Amino acid sequence: MNTTIIDPARRHDFVLLFDVQDGNPNGDPDAGNLPRVDPETMQGLVTDVALKRKVRDYVDAAHGTEAHYKIYVQHGAYLTDARERVFIAKGAGTKKPAVTDARSWMCEEFYDVRMFGAVMSMTERNAGQVRGPVQLTFARSVDRILPLDLTIVGPAQNQKQAKRSEEDETDRFGTMGRKSTVPYALYRAHGFFNSHFAKQTGVTGEDLELLWQALQRMWDLDRSASRGLLACRGLYVFSHDSSLGDAPAHRLFELIGTPKSAVEAPRAYSDYKVSHPGDGPLVDFPGVALTSLVS
Repeated sequence: MNTTIIDPARRHDFVLLFDVQDGNPNGDPDAGNLPRVDPETMQGLVTDVALKRKVRDYVDAAHGTEAHYKIYVQHGAYLTDARERVFIAKGAGTKKPAVTDARSWMCEEFYDVRMFGAVMSMTERNAGQVRGPVQLTFARSVDRILPLDLTIVGPAQNQKQAKRSEEDETDRFGTMGRKSTVPYALYRAHGFFNSHFAKQTGVTGEDLELLWQALQRMWDLDRSASRGLLACRGLYVFSHDSSLGDAPAHRLFELIGTPKSAVEAPRAYSDYKVSHPGDGPLVDFPGVALTSLVS
Protein backbone atom coordinates (compact mmCIF):
# COMPACT_ATOMS: atom_id res chain seq x y z
CA MET A 1 0.00 0.00 0.00
CA ASN A 2 1.62 3.26 -1.14
CA THR A 3 2.30 6.03 1.34
CA THR A 4 0.04 8.53 -0.43
CA ILE A 5 -3.26 6.87 0.46
CA ILE A 6 -2.28 6.35 4.10
CA ASP A 7 -1.23 9.96 4.68
CA PRO A 8 -3.73 11.51 7.14
CA ALA A 9 -2.53 15.02 6.24
CA ARG A 10 -4.11 14.69 2.78
CA ARG A 11 -7.75 14.77 1.74
CA HIS A 12 -9.01 11.48 0.31
CA ASP A 13 -12.24 10.77 -1.59
CA PHE A 14 -13.18 7.24 -2.56
CA VAL A 15 -15.66 5.13 -4.48
CA LEU A 16 -16.73 1.73 -3.12
CA LEU A 17 -18.39 -0.88 -5.34
CA PHE A 18 -19.88 -4.10 -4.00
CA ASP A 19 -22.46 -6.58 -5.18
CA VAL A 20 -24.92 -9.03 -3.70
CA GLN A 21 -26.26 -12.27 -5.10
CA ASP A 22 -29.36 -13.96 -3.65
CA GLY A 23 -29.20 -12.04 -0.40
CA ASN A 24 -30.47 -9.06 1.54
CA PRO A 25 -27.64 -6.54 2.02
CA ASN A 26 -29.66 -4.19 4.26
CA GLY A 27 -33.19 -4.94 5.43
CA ASP A 28 -35.74 -2.19 6.07
CA PRO A 29 -37.52 -2.69 9.43
CA ASP A 30 -40.33 -0.40 8.26
CA ALA A 31 -41.04 -2.75 5.34
CA GLY A 32 -40.96 -6.16 6.97
CA ASN A 33 -37.16 -6.36 6.54
CA LEU A 34 -37.41 -6.28 2.75
CA PRO A 35 -34.29 -4.92 1.00
CA ARG A 36 -34.22 -1.14 1.13
CA VAL A 37 -35.28 0.59 -2.09
CA ASP A 38 -35.86 4.05 -3.49
CA PRO A 39 -39.62 3.84 -4.18
CA GLU A 40 -39.42 6.20 -7.16
CA THR A 41 -36.57 4.52 -9.04
CA MET A 42 -36.63 1.07 -7.38
CA GLN A 43 -32.85 1.27 -6.97
CA GLY A 44 -31.56 -0.64 -3.95
CA LEU A 45 -30.14 1.21 -0.96
CA VAL A 46 -27.66 0.29 1.78
CA THR A 47 -27.28 2.80 4.60
CA ASP A 48 -24.00 4.32 5.70
CA VAL A 49 -24.73 2.92 9.18
CA ALA A 50 -24.76 -0.63 7.79
CA LEU A 51 -21.43 -0.10 6.02
CA LYS A 52 -19.82 1.41 9.13
CA ARG A 53 -21.07 -1.56 11.16
CA LYS A 54 -19.16 -3.90 8.88
CA VAL A 55 -16.00 -1.81 9.28
CA ARG A 56 -16.40 -1.85 13.06
CA ASP A 57 -16.88 -5.62 13.13
CA TYR A 58 -13.77 -6.18 11.02
CA VAL A 59 -11.58 -3.91 13.13
CA ASP A 60 -12.90 -5.50 16.31
CA ALA A 61 -12.13 -9.01 15.00
CA ALA A 62 -8.67 -8.06 13.74
CA HIS A 63 -7.46 -5.74 16.53
CA GLY A 64 -10.15 -5.71 19.22
CA THR A 65 -7.76 -6.82 21.95
CA GLU A 66 -5.41 -3.90 21.33
CA ALA A 67 -5.90 -0.76 23.42
CA HIS A 68 -5.78 1.71 20.54
CA TYR A 69 -8.28 -0.20 18.40
CA LYS A 70 -11.24 -0.89 20.67
CA ILE A 71 -14.74 -0.39 19.23
CA TYR A 72 -17.08 1.95 21.11
CA VAL A 73 -20.40 1.09 19.38
CA GLN A 74 -20.85 -2.62 20.06
CA HIS A 75 -23.79 -5.00 19.67
CA GLY A 76 -25.68 -5.43 22.95
CA ALA A 77 -23.35 -3.20 24.95
CA TYR A 78 -24.02 -0.08 27.01
CA LEU A 79 -22.11 2.99 25.87
CA THR A 80 -22.03 4.30 29.44
CA ASP A 81 -20.08 1.22 30.54
CA ALA A 82 -17.51 1.77 27.80
CA ARG A 83 -16.98 5.37 28.85
CA GLU A 84 -16.76 4.36 32.50
CA ARG A 85 -13.92 1.94 31.81
CA VAL A 86 -11.94 4.61 30.00
CA PHE A 87 -12.64 7.26 32.65
CA ILE A 88 -11.46 4.93 35.43
CA ALA A 89 -8.33 3.87 33.52
CA LYS A 90 -7.26 7.35 32.44
CA GLY A 91 -8.96 9.68 34.91
CA ALA A 92 -6.91 8.68 37.97
CA GLY A 93 -9.98 8.83 40.19
CA THR A 94 -11.29 12.12 38.83
CA LYS A 95 -15.09 11.97 38.99
CA LYS A 96 -15.76 14.80 36.57
CA PRO A 97 -12.79 15.39 34.26
CA ALA A 98 -12.79 18.19 31.72
CA VAL A 99 -14.82 17.37 28.62
CA THR A 100 -11.81 18.05 26.40
CA ASP A 101 -9.74 15.53 28.34
CA ALA A 102 -12.51 12.93 28.21
CA ARG A 103 -12.93 13.44 24.46
CA SER A 104 -9.21 12.92 23.93
CA TRP A 105 -9.30 9.72 25.97
CA MET A 106 -12.16 8.34 23.88
CA CYS A 107 -10.42 9.18 20.60
CA GLU A 108 -7.22 7.56 21.80
CA GLU A 109 -8.93 4.38 22.97
CA PHE A 110 -11.62 3.73 20.33
CA TYR A 111 -10.98 3.34 16.62
CA ASP A 112 -14.56 4.09 15.56
CA VAL A 113 -14.71 7.28 17.65
CA ARG A 114 -11.44 8.43 16.11
CA MET A 115 -12.58 7.66 12.54
CA PHE A 116 -16.38 8.05 12.48
CA GLY A 117 -17.00 10.37 15.40
CA ALA A 118 -19.57 9.97 18.19
CA VAL A 119 -22.04 11.87 20.34
CA MET A 120 -20.95 11.32 23.95
CA SER A 121 -22.40 14.46 25.59
CA MET A 122 -24.42 12.55 28.17
CA THR A 123 -25.17 13.64 31.73
CA GLU A 124 -23.27 10.63 33.05
CA ARG A 125 -19.57 10.64 32.10
CA ASN A 126 -19.77 13.44 29.56
CA ALA A 127 -17.17 13.15 26.81
CA GLY A 128 -18.60 15.73 24.45
CA GLN A 129 -18.97 15.24 20.71
CA VAL A 130 -16.46 14.12 18.11
CA ARG A 131 -16.86 14.87 14.42
CA GLY A 132 -15.21 12.01 12.57
CA PRO A 133 -13.01 12.51 9.50
CA VAL A 134 -14.50 9.51 7.64
CA GLN A 135 -17.99 9.86 6.21
CA LEU A 136 -19.92 7.57 3.86
CA THR A 137 -22.97 8.05 1.70
CA PHE A 138 -25.79 5.57 1.24
CA ALA A 139 -24.88 2.93 -1.30
CA ARG A 140 -27.24 2.89 -4.29
CA SER A 141 -27.62 0.10 -6.82
CA VAL A 142 -26.67 0.90 -10.40
CA ASP A 143 -29.83 -0.71 -11.79
CA ARG A 144 -33.33 -1.29 -10.48
CA ILE A 145 -33.69 -4.24 -8.15
CA LEU A 146 -36.48 -6.75 -7.66
CA PRO A 147 -36.90 -7.53 -3.93
CA LEU A 148 -38.18 -11.08 -3.46
CA ASP A 149 -40.12 -12.24 -0.41
CA LEU A 150 -39.85 -16.02 -0.32
CA THR A 151 -41.60 -18.54 1.89
CA ILE A 152 -39.30 -21.02 3.61
CA VAL A 153 -40.23 -24.15 5.56
CA GLY A 154 -38.15 -25.61 8.34
CA PRO A 155 -37.86 -29.40 8.72
CA ALA A 156 -38.81 -29.39 12.40
CA GLN A 157 -42.02 -28.37 14.13
CA ASN A 158 -41.99 -25.65 16.74
CA GLN A 159 -43.98 -27.59 19.34
CA LYS A 160 -46.09 -30.69 19.77
CA GLN A 161 -49.67 -30.40 18.61
CA ALA A 162 -52.37 -31.79 20.88
CA LYS A 163 -54.50 -32.67 17.88
CA ARG A 164 -53.65 -32.64 14.19
CA SER A 165 -55.74 -30.21 12.15
CA GLU A 166 -56.22 -30.76 8.43
CA GLU A 167 -55.97 -27.00 7.82
CA ASP A 168 -52.92 -26.50 10.00
CA GLU A 169 -49.98 -26.38 7.53
CA THR A 170 -47.50 -25.67 10.31
CA ASP A 171 -48.41 -29.03 11.85
CA ARG A 172 -47.95 -30.85 8.54
CA PHE A 173 -44.88 -29.13 7.13
CA GLY A 174 -43.00 -27.73 10.11
CA THR A 175 -42.19 -24.12 11.00
CA MET A 176 -42.79 -21.71 8.13
CA GLY A 177 -41.05 -18.36 7.67
CA ARG A 178 -40.03 -15.69 5.18
CA LYS A 179 -36.73 -14.77 3.55
CA SER A 180 -36.18 -11.53 1.63
CA THR A 181 -33.54 -11.43 -1.10
CA VAL A 182 -32.24 -9.55 -4.11
CA PRO A 183 -31.40 -11.84 -7.07
CA TYR A 184 -28.44 -9.62 -8.00
CA ALA A 185 -27.40 -5.98 -7.63
CA LEU A 186 -24.24 -3.89 -7.97
CA TYR A 187 -24.07 -1.07 -5.40
CA ARG A 188 -22.00 2.09 -5.38
CA ALA A 189 -21.13 4.24 -2.34
CA HIS A 190 -18.97 7.34 -1.95
CA GLY A 191 -16.71 8.20 0.96
CA PHE A 192 -14.69 11.14 2.23
CA PHE A 193 -11.68 11.60 4.51
CA ASN A 194 -11.23 15.07 6.03
CA SER A 195 -7.67 15.68 7.17
CA HIS A 196 -8.63 18.61 9.43
CA PHE A 197 -10.97 16.47 11.51
CA ALA A 198 -8.38 13.67 11.44
CA LYS A 199 -5.84 15.97 13.07
CA GLN A 200 -8.31 16.75 15.85
CA THR A 201 -9.06 13.08 16.59
CA GLY A 202 -5.46 11.85 16.23
CA VAL A 203 -5.83 9.61 13.16
CA THR A 204 -2.60 7.92 12.08
CA GLY A 205 -1.40 6.33 8.87
CA GLU A 206 -2.03 2.92 10.45
CA ASP A 207 -5.66 3.91 11.02
CA LEU A 208 -6.10 4.81 7.36
CA GLU A 209 -4.40 1.63 6.20
CA LEU A 210 -6.76 -0.39 8.40
CA LEU A 211 -9.77 1.43 6.91
CA TRP A 212 -8.79 0.52 3.33
CA GLN A 213 -8.12 -3.03 4.45
CA ALA A 214 -11.51 -3.28 6.18
CA LEU A 215 -13.42 -1.99 3.15
CA GLN A 216 -11.86 -4.76 1.07
CA ARG A 217 -12.06 -7.67 3.53
CA MET A 218 -15.06 -7.05 5.77
CA TRP A 219 -17.45 -8.86 3.41
CA ASP A 220 -15.91 -12.27 4.13
CA LEU A 221 -16.07 -11.74 7.88
CA ASP A 222 -19.74 -10.75 7.85
CA ARG A 223 -21.21 -13.84 6.17
CA SER A 224 -24.74 -14.98 6.97
CA ALA A 225 -27.42 -17.00 5.20
CA SER A 226 -29.68 -13.95 4.86
CA ARG A 227 -27.03 -11.69 3.28
CA GLY A 228 -26.24 -14.06 0.41
CA LEU A 229 -23.01 -13.56 -1.50
CA LEU A 230 -21.56 -10.11 -0.83
CA ALA A 231 -18.24 -9.07 -2.39
CA CYS A 232 -16.14 -5.95 -2.86
CA ARG A 233 -15.85 -5.22 -6.58
CA GLY A 234 -14.09 -1.89 -6.59
CA LEU A 235 -12.28 0.52 -4.25
CA TYR A 236 -10.90 3.66 -5.90
CA VAL A 237 -9.14 6.28 -3.76
CA PHE A 238 -8.53 9.84 -4.95
CA SER A 239 -5.71 11.40 -2.90
CA HIS A 240 -5.11 15.14 -2.93
CA ASP A 241 -1.77 16.84 -2.46
CA SER A 242 -3.29 19.34 -0.05
CA SER A 243 -5.43 19.02 3.05
CA LEU A 244 -8.15 21.22 1.56
CA GLY A 245 -8.28 19.26 -1.67
CA ASP A 246 -7.37 20.09 -5.25
CA ALA A 247 -10.63 19.20 -7.04
CA PRO A 248 -14.33 18.85 -6.22
CA ALA A 249 -15.21 15.35 -5.06
CA HIS A 250 -18.20 15.01 -7.38
CA ARG A 251 -16.02 15.70 -10.44
CA LEU A 252 -13.59 13.00 -9.36
CA PHE A 253 -16.38 10.49 -8.74
CA GLU A 254 -17.59 11.03 -12.31
CA LEU A 255 -14.32 9.52 -13.52
CA ILE A 256 -15.40 6.11 -12.20
CA GLY A 257 -17.92 4.94 -14.77
CA THR A 258 -20.64 2.52 -13.69
CA PRO A 259 -23.19 2.62 -16.52
CA LYS A 260 -26.37 0.58 -16.35
CA SER A 261 -26.00 -2.96 -17.58
CA ALA A 262 -26.87 -3.75 -21.18
CA VAL A 263 -28.43 -6.98 -19.91
CA GLU A 264 -32.14 -6.68 -19.15
CA ALA A 265 -31.83 -8.64 -15.92
CA PRO A 266 -28.17 -8.57 -14.74
CA ARG A 267 -27.18 -11.54 -12.63
CA ALA A 268 -23.37 -11.21 -12.41
CA TYR A 269 -20.64 -8.58 -12.12
CA SER A 270 -19.54 -9.53 -15.65
CA ASP A 271 -22.79 -7.97 -16.90
CA TYR A 272 -21.31 -4.54 -16.07
CA LYS A 273 -18.47 -2.55 -17.60
CA VAL A 274 -16.78 -0.38 -14.97
CA SER A 275 -14.28 2.19 -16.25
CA HIS A 276 -11.67 4.47 -14.66
CA PRO A 277 -8.81 6.65 -15.97
CA GLY A 278 -5.99 4.50 -14.60
CA ASP A 279 -3.78 4.79 -11.55
CA GLY A 280 -1.45 7.70 -10.95
CA PRO A 281 -1.69 11.51 -11.22
CA LEU A 282 -4.78 12.76 -13.07
CA VAL A 283 -4.04 14.94 -16.08
CA ASP A 284 -7.30 16.88 -15.86
CA PHE A 285 -7.01 17.42 -12.11
CA PRO A 286 -3.47 18.49 -11.10
CA GLY A 287 -2.66 17.63 -7.51
CA VAL A 288 -4.88 14.53 -7.42
CA ALA A 289 -3.79 10.91 -7.87
CA LEU A 290 -5.93 7.80 -8.22
CA THR A 291 -5.15 4.50 -6.53
CA SER A 292 -7.22 1.44 -7.44
CA LEU A 293 -7.09 -0.88 -4.44
CA VAL A 294 -9.71 -3.19 -5.99
CA SER A 295 -10.49 -2.97 -9.67
